[in-house]
Amino acid sequence: METPTDIKARTSDCTLRVTWQSGHDSSYAFKYLRCHCGCANCVDESTGIRTLNPDDVPGAISIENMSLVGNYAVQFRWSDGHTTGIYSWDYLLRLCPCDECGGPKPFDRRLSPLGTK
Repeated sequence: METPTDIKARTSDCTLRVTWQSGHDSSYAFKYLRCHCGCANCVDESTGIRTLNPDDVPGAISIENMSLVGNYAVQFRWSDGHTTGIYSWDYLLRLCPCDECGGPKPFDRRLSPLGTK
């Protein structure tokens, strides 16, 4: 499992920067991450359909706090009051929006946070 060696929320440009063990660098816009939250408040637990409307996420969303969850994930406290999403290292890496990783992943209500139908 790929793990980060450094993770920083940069309020100056509203991005989360992650440096991975392999040396890969990821940069995630705060809104991009918030819209891809996979918690039960944002994705229906029984159907896997996203219930979060990206239009309801403020454009100026920010990370107010973040904390590690064991050795496998990070949890954010967002400026819109949302606190329940946990982003595993695997999920963050799959969301990486860089060209090498396939570019930004689309927000699709029909997909579960793991990308399965």
